[in-house]
Amino acid sequence: MATIDEPGIQTFARRSEPLIEPSFFEPLFKRWKRRVALSENDKAALRSLPWTVKRYPREAYLAREGEPTKICMVLLEGFALRQKLVSDGSRQIISFHIPGDFLDIQNCMLEVADHNVQSLGRSVVAAVPKEALGALMAENAGIRRAIWLDSLIDSAIFREWVVNVGRRDARGRIAHLLCELAARLRAAGLCSGPTCDFPMTQEQIADATGLTAVHTNRTLQSLRKDGLISLSLNKLTILDWDKLAEEGDFNERYLHHSA
Repeated sequence: MATIDEPGIQTFARRSEPLIEPSFFEPLFKRWKRRVALSENDKAALRSLPWTVKRYPREAYLAREGEPTKICMVLLEGFALRQKLVSDGSRQIISFHIPGDFLDIQNCMLEVADHNVQSLGRSVVAAVPKEALGALMAENAGIRRAIWLDSLIDSAIFREWVVNVGRRDARGRIAHLLCELAARLRAAGLCSGPTCDFPMTQEQIADATGLTAVHTNRTLQSLRKDGLISLSLNKLTILDWDKLAEEGDFNERYLHHSA
């Protein structure tokens, strides 16, 4: 049975509908497999938690800064972003997320959300009470290590974003962001060849790179003109990976795909 939490948001209780299909967690398990040897029992234990499925419309808030933390969420479908707002109403996007990502794993330990999580387009998440996930982590060393590594790699990505906004020029910032997203989608098996899903608007790219919308538009046009990328219909095609990576000073070491 579905219930409506807020306008446009549907929640499906697991007890009434078996919506957590084994395949939903495959992007998460694929990423973890590169770092931790999880058994089938480990995977079954994670799937057996009291998950609920939440479907969010475009730009809906999945978590709000200042609210008590009660759940942890895994993104199953769609894209999401984390953001901070400042007193004048402007925002800084601090990360983008793809299917298989935990969106708020820090909530296992923290009592209050310190930033917002927002859906990019339509998205589907699996939410679990943080106490249930914490108990599983206490009992299961493999799951605990996998989630710990996820948290550390999140921190590595945040460090790289600080460098990107603080030390690269506009062209470098945007090139680096595009390379990162393509590399993460490819590693998750969500991108084949040079073309990937890319639902971000120019405004969102600007807010992620600390640029104005006008400067972002000019920079994207220059990358297109130089034959490095193509952007159309929510798709990104990287036409020259080597040159784009050079422009963005991109080295995917910080993503720890083989950690």
